[in-house]
Amino acid sequence: MPTEIVNGFGKVYLTIEYDAVNRWVYNNWIGYQTYIDVMAGADACLHPLRAHACAYLLNDNRQVIGPWDHAVEWIVTNWAPRAIAQGLTHFAQVVSPESMAALSAEAMHIGIGERLQMRMFGDIQEARAWLRQVQEQEARMKQA
Repeated sequence: MPTEIVNGFGKVYLTIEYDAVNRWVYNNWIGYQTYIDVMAGADACLHPLRAHACAYLLNDNRQVIGPWDHAVEWIVTNWAPRAIAQGLTHFAQVVSPESMAALSAEAMHIGIGERLQMRMFGDIQEARAWLRQVQEQEARMKQA
C-alpha cells in the first residue's frame, strides 16, 4: 500500500511504496515541487529504504511540473549522504526528457557524482530493467 504525501493544499504530490517483488522503493512525484515538499518527500522515502534495508530506489519524475532546482543542493549535500549512509547504492531517476524537471534531475546527478550509482532514464521500463540487472549481478557476485 503506497504512502501518500500531501502538500499544504491537501494535494498528493508524492506516493512512496516498497515493491517487495522487485526489492526497491518506488517514488512517484506529481505536480509542482516546492523546496519544502521536496525536503519532506525525500525524507519520507528514507523510512521504507531503512525499514526494508533496501539499496535500490526507483524515482519517477514523469508527472512533475516545472523545475526543482531550488532543492538540488539540499538533496546533494543533505539527503544523499544520509541515504547512502543507510545503505542506498542504486538510484534510477525517470524523467520526461523534454521537461524542466529533467534539467533539475541532471543537476542532481552531477552533484551526487560517484558517491551513488545513479542513472537517468526517459523510459520507466528501462529503469526497471537496469535495477533488475544490477540486482542479478550483485546476487551472482555473492554466490561466487
